[in-house]
Amino acid sequence: MLSAQNLFQEILDDDESYRLFCSIAASGEAQGGWENARIAALVPESSRDLAPKIVRHGADEDKHGRIFNALLKKRGLPPVQVPPETDYTMLLEQEGIGLAHSRLRGEERLTERDIITYLAHSRVTEQRASEQMRLLRRYFADHPEIGRAVKMISNDEDNHLAYCHEELLRLARAGHGRTIQRIMRECALAEIRIYRDVSLAVMANMGRVLGWPRPKAAVLAAGIHAVYAYERLVGWRRMVRLEMPERRDALGSPAAPEHEYA
Repeated sequence: MLSAQNLFQEILDDDESYRLFCSIAASGEAQGGWENARIAALVPESSRDLAPKIVRHGADEDKHGRIFNALLKKRGLPPVQVPPETDYTMLLEQEGIGLAHSRLRGEERLTERDIITYLAHSRVTEQRASEQMRLLRRYFADHPEIGRAVKMISNDEDNHLAYCHEELLRLARAGHGRTIQRIMRECALAEIRIYRDVSLAVMANMGRVLGWPRPKAAVLAAGIHAVYAYERLVGWRRMVRLEMPERRDALGSPAAPEHEYA
């Protein structure tokens, strides 16, 4: 029977598929860490109070990247080169979602509109990250090899999502509500398409590594397309709702060191 739990267990049990999974995850987290660090360095004076929280966000992402690499090291596996078609962060940037890397590599200060764009983009992508980690936490929180890492990263992603909600609501009250909603909608519709494409690419790569028969690969691909169809119709709306989170000031303290978890 095909299920998310069985599928991930199969990936976890095979060294080469596990190696690919952790490498993709580590690369994406490291890229997110770099982006947040550059945004924190370039925030405008009007948003200086956000800088420590953006730094914390980036530190968490860097920590996650190190944890995935530590999981590989525990098994004696080196990381592999990430196939470009599976690079979610790079594909989002190429689509024009979020702040351009060319802008972040410069030294020109960002604008308040750039900060809104960053937060709106993060609201969408952190929704995805939070949901994915909650799924892994449901099935693997007690796993002896990855359980502690899954719980820690899941908690961090929930914090990141709460932070985005709280800061965007603050900006909406300051008169930016329509701009925020427009940017979030654009980001959400692009993200669900890229997530579909990346999911298909990841499953194709995993299928080659694990030797999946064609019928199994076809069923998995059909499931990915069905999820996209739902998200394109109504599912994207969950990514653009704003509500005050239960976790307030979720990024108001320094990041915990990764050695506590990995």
